[in-house]
Amino acid sequence: MKNFKQLFVLVMAVALVVAVVPGLLAGEMEMSCDDVAKININKASVDELQQLKFIGPAFAERIVQYRTEHGPFERAEDIMKVKGIGQKALEANKDIMTVE
Repeated sequence: MKNFKQLFVLVMAVALVVAVVPGLLAGEMEMSCDDVAKININKASVDELQQLKFIGPAFAERIVQYRTEHGPFERAEDIMKVKGIGQKALEANKDIMTVE
């Protein structure tokens, strides 16, 4: 009888794991760019701009300097007008950048 109880508890634990874990993983997998805060490249600080992929302190400073000298970006793609920022950075960040 003791073995039956242990087996029952083990089976229930496995069933719980099998029932719960896929749902938790699916919830994490469904997180999309809509769930990530957008970064307005026309208003973001140097620190905020560094949250973008491939954008470190130097590039963040260049972005701020560029928009100070040339005005706000009209489209997210305009970030490539900043020296050293190219297609790779644009593609990596296009879903989280905004110019609102």
